Amino acid sequence: LGVGPTIVELDRHDAGSSIHAALCQLCGETRQPLPAVFVGGKFYGGVQTLLANHINGTLIPLLKEAGALWL
Repeated sequence: LGVGPTIVELDRHDAGSSIHAALCQLCGETRQPLPAVFVGGKFYGGVQTLLANHINGTLIPLLKEAGALWL
């Protein structure tokens, strides 16, 4: 797609549990399902949201608007 995602594998990161706790707090959830997707520094949703918006055609415009797509 022309997108360069940053991927953090929490189970392999020394501060993984702390990062997960911060994600939960940031997203207002007691347990944030992973993967958590951020676009332009803002929480976007989980993988279901990502796939649904890709299928309905709203993902690419969002990525372009955020400057995250270089096609």
